[in-house]
Amino acid sequence: MAKIVIIDDDNELAGMLAMLVRRLGHEADTAATLAAGIDLVLAGAYDLVFLDVWMPDGNGLDILPRIRDMLAPPEVIIMTGMGESRGAELAIRNGAWDYIEKGSLARDCELSLARALQFRREKCGRRPLALQRREIIGKSQALQQCLDLVAQAAISQVNVLISGETGTGKELFARAIHDNSRRADQNFVVVDCAALPGNLVESILFGHAKGAFTGADQEQQGLIGQADGGTLFLDEVGELPQALQKAFLRVLQERCYRPLGGKKELCSDFRLIAASNRDLAAMVDKGAFRADLFYRLHSLHLSLPALRQRPEDIRPLAFSFINTFSEHSRLPAKGLSSDFFAALEAYEWPGNVRELKNTLEQVLLKAGDDRNLFANHLPVHIRVKLATAQFAADAGPQNPADLGDLLSELPTLKAFRRRAYALYADKVRQLYGADIKRACAATGLSRSRLYAFLQEYSNT
Repeated sequence: MAKIVIIDDDNELAGMLAMLVRRLGHEADTAATLAAGIDLVLAGAYDLVFLDVWMPDGNGLDILPRIRDMLAPPEVIIMTGMGESRGAELAIRNGAWDYIEKGSLARDCELSLARALQFRREKCGRRPLALQRREIIGKSQALQQCLDLVAQAAISQVNVLISGETGTGKELFARAIHDNSRRADQNFVVVDCAALPGNLVESILFGHAKGAFTGADQEQQGLIGQADGGTLFLDEVGELPQALQKAFLRVLQERCYRPLGGKKELCSDFRLIAASNRDLAAMVDKGAFRADLFYRLHSLHLSLPALRQRPEDIRPLAFSFINTFSEHSRLPAKGLSSDFFAALEAYEWPGNVRELKNTLEQVLLKAGDDRNLFANHLPVHIRVKLATAQFAADAGPQNPADLGDLLSELPTLKAFRRRAYALYADKVRQLYGADIKRACAATGLSRSRLYAFLQEYSNT
């Protein structure tokens, strides 16, 4: 028997759904507002939530991040009376199990409920894997979802593709998969595809026999051979020369290769992990990357979030980096001021975790014997960027639109809502600028949800 809550302001529909749930042998509670519903969810150990999108006190999608941040979050099935693909996309991206239109609720809800509860039983029955995280630091929901995929990848042998912007830690996550797999005591071999010299690429990957070319005085094992029994990590696989993509595809299929100048084929039992900061699917469309190789690499996809998408991890990352640098350099402990953290959290970090790490090392060197770190210790280009953003926020839009202007000609509800959200986002930036804490308090949004909202409705 499962415990289920229905959050919907349509009392008749909620009552009908509660009767169906109870007829199936489960417990059912109902709430007619988002506020009452989230109180129930946070207080009770529910297995599943039926959640309406359009509620009198807000949008149901806005509370999904709060539900997902729970220690043992329930599954969520979104209900709406309006067919809207954007809403379905947002629901799924925020971790909802399913998305059902109310018009087909009677037909679809029983099957969706059964599948969601089966999934939950299987998930709760698994033993949690105590991951070796190396230097993967943070506690955000976005990071936790990545670690869940690392755990899945570690217990399987499928090829893994890790994508993400430069500096997000792709090699770190690849090593975490290796360290938590049955191959952990074997080699982890890195191939930097962007740095392979064209004239030696086959020799480096496949190895060569003695006398294979001028200067080949002895037999040399390639990186693929070195990875036998372990993990082969293709870093920046999008840079792999096209001429080599076909040859490597065969290696992936057969796990066999022929060294340069060799007379017989050799085999290597390696597990493949590839990474790229480029859009490989777009490269396939343009003919710049082989489709068959892409699909071979893509058995399991791990997409790493940019640091600006998980700002709640900046503080623990900063503490860790500063403590590590201080110990290595034998520097005294530093006090970290509130304005220092505010600046770190307001900056967008285009270079992601790598940029944060390098910046903090510069800060410590600049601070010298100073006992406390302030925003003034940050590099000039970061302080200029933050000051410019603050000035733009204080100035506000030059020609702010008014909601009344939108009604001079009646737009679609979807277009009106999107423009209204954009105006709201402009007002948040105008009033609070880089003061994220005040903006969160005023809007009632979590930090991660606020960042996502402002990003989605910028330049709309």
